[in-house]
Amino acid sequence: MKKIAAVIATSNKHKLEEINEILSGCNFEIKSMKDVGLEGLVIVEDGGSFEANATIKAKTVMNLTNSIAIADDSGLEVLALGNEPGVDTAIYAGENATDAENNGKLLRELKDVPYEKKQAKFVCVIAVAFPSGKTLTVRGECHGIIALEPKGNSGFGYDPLFVIEEYGLTLAELGKDIKNKISHRAMALKKLKKALYDDVRG
Repeated sequence: MKKIAAVIATSNKHKLEEINEILSGCNFEIKSMKDVGLEGLVIVEDGGSFEANATIKAKTVMNLTNSIAIADDSGLEVLALGNEPGVDTAIYAGENATDAENNGKLLRELKDVPYEKKQAKFVCVIAVAFPSGKTLTVRGECHGIIALEPKGNSGFGYDPLFVIEEYGLTLAELGKDIKNKISHRAMALKKLKKALYDDVRG
């Protein structure tokens, strides 16, 4: 069966690697932004939700490539902070903030919050835009609690602070093999695989 081209609408190499690994085995020829000549493309994500931002990215890349485009928008929601940082997860400590800077701000914001009240969840919404004009979105969530300090060397973003209580370890300590089975992105991609399979069959 001929593979169907699908462009991953992200410049984040970590996300691209995760999506590639989780979607491996599907009947899609996964292409990066660089592969289709869109490296460096800046897409304004001005939606008010993960769903809106993911759809904006997917539609933009689909229109430029006339190929199926897959985009995700994901972030961290901390209950004690009114679900912040939310859609501002990547820029929580400011534009071009590093992971360490974002993690540092999160710890400062939670310094007076008891550990047992630091519940949080990672949210991932994946949008797919088709040349036919059709779009779909799927959502995945991963629940945990924020650690008192960063732990682990695997993963990226807030992974060193996000404790999976079932394991008693942060996502950065668990490593990518386990993370790619239980993460918010993994949950969303499982739904995506089924949705894309059903679409291709239909």
